[in-house]
Amino acid sequence: MPAEKTGLVITAHPGDFVWRAGGAIALHAKRGYRVKIVCLSFGERGESQFAWKEAGATLAKVKAGRKSEAERAAQILGAEIEFFDAGDYPLRTTPEMFDRTVDIYRELNPAFVLTHALEDPYNFDHPVAAHFAQETRVVAQAMGHKPGAKYTYAAPPVFLFEPHQTEMCNFKPNVILNIDEVWETKRKAFEVLAAQKHLWEYYTRVALNRGVQGGRNAGKPMTYGEAYQRLFPSVLEELK
Repeated sequence: MPAEKTGLVITAHPGDFVWRAGGAIALHAKRGYRVKIVCLSFGERGESQFAWKEAGATLAKVKAGRKSEAERAAQILGAEIEFFDAGDYPLRTTPEMFDRTVDIYRELNPAFVLTHALEDPYNFDHPVAAHFAQETRVVAQAMGHKPGAKYTYAAPPVFLFEPHQTEMCNFKPNVILNIDEVWETKRKAFEVLAAQKHLWEYYTRVALNRGVQGGRNAGKPMTYGEAYQRLFPSVLEELK
């Protein structure tokens, strides 16, 4: 029986995996991949504008609401999700979270990893999450980390998903993923995120723009796309 195909998404906040990678998650889940999301925080302090405008809002209520939104969005996309509750604004991970993520890499042995861009002057949580995703990926290779542990692991390719303002984040996409067949699923996941409803139309426009760009590069019709920056080189047997 062939090994299960898997993918890993490491995100700073709940909305990030929906806006920026929801198409990739839904597409791979539809094709039989087990996709796991590691959500480092609930985005309760800095990523929940509309939730804080509700009467009687408290930190506990906002966290609970964002957790529920993220769980429902992940379910719509076809993924599983694990929360670390690291807090946001600022995002501060712990050694225990680091150790757990190394274990996740080894247990899941993902075919790919999706995470944030390396730079973001508007949101420091994002590059912190990107660094965390990369460092744990490398440590998972180390034979001396938990010596004697049984695992099959090969460090996977890393794809950085598109930040909110690409030109300010030194983000240069070299992969455009066609998400036409799962666009409606991604849009449904948008509409779960009531705490950030001001972004629904913004990221619809982003998907349409990337669809135009993807269609021009592919030479065939494409309406919706997601942009990624591949962190490491592709290794090919021939150029095509």
